[in-house]
Amino acid sequence: MTTDLISVPPARRAAIEQLAGEWTSGRKVAISTHLNADGDGCGSESALARLLAGRGLAPWIVNPTPWPDMFEFLLGDDVDDRTSRGSKALRGIDLLVVLDISDVKRLGTLTESVRALTVPKLVIDHHQPSDDPAGSMIVSDTSACATAELVYDLATVMSWEITPAVARSLYTGMLTDTGGFRFSNTSPRCLSVAGQLLAFGVDPEEMYTRIYASAPAGRVRLMAEVLGTLQVDEALGLSWLTMGADALERHAVKSEDLDGIVEHARSIAGTRMALFFRDLGHGKVKVSFRSVGGTDVNAFARQFGGGGHAKASGAMLPGTLDQVRDLVVEAARAMLAGEAAPPLRG
Repeated sequence: MTTDLISVPPARRAAIEQLAGEWTSGRKVAISTHLNADGDGCGSESALARLLAGRGLAPWIVNPTPWPDMFEFLLGDDVDDRTSRGSKALRGIDLLVVLDISDVKRLGTLTESVRALTVPKLVIDHHQPSDDPAGSMIVSDTSACATAELVYDLATVMSWEITPAVARSLYTGMLTDTGGFRFSNTSPRCLSVAGQLLAFGVDPEEMYTRIYASAPAGRVRLMAEVLGTLQVDEALGLSWLTMGADALERHAVKSEDLDGIVEHARSIAGTRMALFFRDLGHGKVKVSFRSVGGTDVNAFARQFGGGGHAKASGAMLPGTLDQVRDLVVEAARAMLAGEAAPPLRG
């Protein structure tokens, strides 16, 4: 029996159809995503901006942090990025669309301004729902491999044209959030949608080169330094990496160049949980959590005020690098010690 993988799942279709009245021509729409936007955030934003502009709306992007250089190719002259104006860019809008966020606090400096908005606020996201979303009209499905998959579904349900530029943005979101179609969220439907995007004009080799093979030399040097901090608890399947507060400046790179570093810790045979501790300075440490097998790092991250996905989450903790690392590593060891050991990989 042939399964129709490309059709929009009924629950998603119903949620998208409830938003149909919001896409009125001429409306001014602000589009936003989380702090330190990743490939899914940037890809979903730039795709939606083009889709809405093609329907006669006036969209622009307003993010809490600047657009990453590595995804600059997704913007072009036809996407209006007003992030530099801060919360002032939210004035006079008719509609807000927040992408790839389940919790409004991930909007950083824009959080309170978004809370104060009285215009309709829409959320399109694939994370675990939170108690404090950025809007009341929500399209959310954790089975989607990326928010970009949901934006693709929005375009499909609304019969909006997916141009090559839109397809390139959506492919970026799906490619990066699945780790190059390697992670467990790479579903049959995800690959089917990606195949449709290739049909719309995406060049997979070009996308690989732009995203994974265009690193500045400083990024490679930084990676070598961070990998030198590797610690492994083989008995429990725990691996972790550490980065000091001055590392980015010393290697002349940006925070976006850290993307994927934690995966090296996760790749060690027998690892069940991988951690990356980044000292942000000023008494704050960012922790990235990754897992293998059945270990749920979303549940683990929530005890530190963070969250995300079962196999990829994050949190921001107060304290020195040593204090946070000791605290989290001890908690991770306790959690892993209480879990049944998974079958050996290999």
